[in-house]
Amino acid sequence: MASAMLKRAAMVKSMGFKGLQETSRRRAYASIAEGTDLVAAAPNVSLQKARTWDEGVASKFSTTPLKDIFKGKKVVVFGLPGAYTGVCSAQHVPSYKNNIDKFKAKGIDSVICVAVNDPYTMNGWAEKIQAKETIEFYGDFDGSFHKSLDLMVDLSAALLGPRSHRWSAYVVDGQVKVFNLEQAPSEVKVSGGDVILGQI
Repeated sequence: MASAMLKRAAMVKSMGFKGLQETSRRRAYASIAEGTDLVAAAPNVSLQKARTWDEGVASKFSTTPLKDIFKGKKVVVFGLPGAYTGVCSAQHVPSYKNNIDKFKAKGIDSVICVAVNDPYTMNGWAEKIQAKETIEFYGDFDGSFHKSLDLMVDLSAALLGPRSHRWSAYVVDGQVKVFNLEQAPSEVKVSGGDVILGQI
């Protein structure tokens, strides 16, 4: 069992993340760039705010249209491969959580984390890492948001299946002012909170 786990870990490192890095370099990412209107780029797409199952039932499983999230606001949004995963929990989210006061000082209305997960998983994770009070968490349960922006990646090597790339953006009134994309999902080199703070 241990041997099999070590082999899979090696496969993820050599075949997964390394291969994904090469794929990322080749892609054009024409669907999102500085100047992109997120609401127009993902028409009829909604996200699902993190909540408990009971809250979901009470809200009749309501979703939040992108215009309600981005229009008329200054928003920092970052996407990541998934809740409860190592780099996301230990590095990516904390880089925003620990800088929340600095974001507010720059006039940011909200800092948002989004991943291809259901909103109930996102809620449990946000509570576990004690970030729900500072960051707004949204699920993209069917990946429609990330698909619209050409930000999906196959992480089957890590048993995750289709997920989001690791990225960040500064969005004003729905328009992307800054966009950062990691070369590999295991990295937090350009999409962390410290970096985008300096870009606002």
